Amino acid sequence: MAPAAWPIAAFLVGYPVWWALGFGGLSIVVVAVPMAVVLWLRRPILIPRGMGLWALLIVGYLVSAVMLDATPAGTYGEFGMGRVVGWTMRLTVYIALFVVVLYLGNLTKEELPQLTLVRMLGVLFLTAVAGGLLGILAPEFEFTAPMEHLLPDHAFVTNLVHPTAAQIQYVLGHPAPRPEAPFEWANAWGGNVSILLVWFVVGWWVYGGPARKAVAAGAVAVAAVPVVYSLNRGLWAAIAIGVAYLIIRNRNRAALLTLAAVTGAAFVFSPLGQVVAARVDRPHSNDIRAFTVATTVEVAATSPIIGYGNTRNAFGNHRTITTGRTDWCRSCGHPPLGSDGQLWLLLITQGFTGAALYVGFFAGALRRHWHDRSPIGQAGSLVMLLVLFYMFIYDGLVSALTLYLISFAVLWRNAT
Repeated sequence: MAPAAWPIAAFLVGYPVWWALGFGGLSIVVVAVPMAVVLWLRRPILIPRGMGLWALLIVGYLVSAVMLDATPAGTYGEFGMGRVVGWTMRLTVYIALFVVVLYLGNLTKEELPQLTLVRMLGVLFLTAVAGGLLGILAPEFEFTAPMEHLLPDHAFVTNLVHPTAAQIQYVLGHPAPRPEAPFEWANAWGGNVSILLVWFVVGWWVYGGPARKAVAAGAVAVAAVPVVYSLNRGLWAAIAIGVAYLIIRNRNRAALLTLAAVTGAAFVFSPLGQVVAARVDRPHSNDIRAFTVATTVEVAATSPIIGYGNTRNAFGNHRTITTGRTDWCRSCGHPPLGSDGQLWLLLITQGFTGAALYVGFFAGALRRHWHDRSPIGQAGSLVMLLVLFYMFIYDGLVSALTLYLISFAVLWRNAT
């Protein structure tokens, strides 16, 4: 691996260090700086098809700043530094990811072999599994990172940089830890694990020797524990989509169906199966999501072209017009609009235009690379499919969106 490839290695392999320092997902902004230098030194720069849509997304987000001080009907909140900080952070991440894609695509296969990049994504999967186990075994684990002393005291920022092992939630009617280390929150952990699992299987099993295959089999078996205890229905659905995708797109369908059936049966009759059943029986967040999504679409329709630049707080929730949690109403609150999926976040921040650009970017990548039947090509197409699934239920910022764009770059590199 050439010196020019070290920024991406530092990000993927060194992610635990970034997390401990308090950078977490924002470390992609830091490593984007040397990536930009590498690009500047090797002009002219190759640009992949579809990248113009991402550039338009950035331009649209810049324009959306004119609406930051607006308070649409049905929402409340004063214009202040917090709103500006959130907008600035998202803009910085969008630009950094633009740089990351161009950087990865302009490195030669000699400087950064494709399999090396895929295996580094696999290393991050192992890191995420370790973080998941930490969240189950030591859910109260947290500490103040050095970066927290340098950033403003803002809830959104704190969620991104404060290292914690798990979120304690009452999903099953009692306190239950949901792993989140080394990512921003529990849902980010779940979504990222599913994306990284795809690349881990390709790099460590499909292209692995006996030793790597042994590690892969053991790691996936161990990963099943935090995957189940994450209580993450989106993650479980993504794994099901991945299994169905493999069966449909591969010739060994009978063998894959048999393996899926045997594995599924063993899982159902294990203690882990009882946890899944308990979670499915308690879909407590469905009504909250329905309220937030419906209100997001309604508010976004009042500024459909450029959105409002940042999220807003809605009056009430799905049960009451009361705002703010109290001792007698723990479920009362003011859900941030756009918090239930990247699609809804784009609707409120950049209007229907931004949402269309985002969908077009990833759907276009899926269409262009669908016929790449190599293991890396099929894996990349599956990730693009999962991105389009996750946009309805998970906010992509910051680490998830980073993995989406890196996966896009892997697909682009595979076609050149």
